[in-house]
Amino acid sequence: YRPVATGLAYAVVTAIFSRISGGQFNPAVTVAAVLASKTKLVDGILYVIAQVIGAIAAGFAVVKLLPTSEQVTSTVWLSPAVNGFEKGSVSYSLLTQYGITFSITLAIVVEVVASLIVVAAAMSTMGKNGEGSDRYTATMGIAYAIAVAISYPVTGAGLNPARSTGIAVAAVNEGLTQNPLQQLWVFWIAPVLAAAVVALVMIIVQMATTAKPKAEPTDEGDMADLEAADEQAAEDSAEDGVAEQAVEAEVRDQQADAESNADEGIERD
Repeated sequence: YRPVATGLAYAVVTAIFSRISGGQFNPAVTVAAVLASKTKLVDGILYVIAQVIGAIAAGFAVVKLLPTSEQVTSTVWLSPAVNGFEKGSVSYSLLTQYGITFSITLAIVVEVVASLIVVAAAMSTMGKNGEGSDRYTATMGIAYAIAVAISYPVTGAGLNPARSTGIAVAAVNEGLTQNPLQQLWVFWIAPVLAAAVVALVMIIVQMATTAKPKAEPTDEGDMADLEAADEQAAEDSAEDGVAEQAVEAEVRDQQADAESNADEGIERD
């Protein structure tokens, strides 16, 4: 149910804010949008600041509002909500029975792959100026659902550095097995790396597509030059023909004059 719930949550908030700010709630998406020139740098910085502040505020609100008791402490609620690996993984209690844990390498790989899905979905449906398209809301909901299904058993599905930061800061003194701030860097590095990869691919594709129209006018220009050269050659050939005909006519006139003079000389004799 968690992937579906996460996908629906992101789809709803994206539908509400997509026409205002492009529905950018994820710093990784914002970084990719800035690198791909879909969002201005200043706007991107302000978005990230707002995302982190909002996530921290939401994290503390969740911690304060959670119902707790001696049997059900805040740790019970926060353990599956905080992102981590090894002792910080949501599957740690299960895996430790078999003497295994999810390593940092696996955590990074999973987070990068899952973040690639989210960021690629956002960039492929985002408009030129960072606004959401008609397909943006549904695409983002589906992308987050798939990404959570992939990454939650390993890392708790970070995907969003702001969200990871908010809950990690709020859960610092809540008695968790692993201090969430010590592993937080992974949940910034992996999504931002995924954002850079997606942006690089988009830039390369844009360069390739814009190079093709430039090549077409050049070919047309070459064809035009060839046609102009052919026309000029035809005109020169026609002029040469006219000149030759004029010379031949002049020669014939001179010959005729010479024959006439010769005939007159014979008659006089």
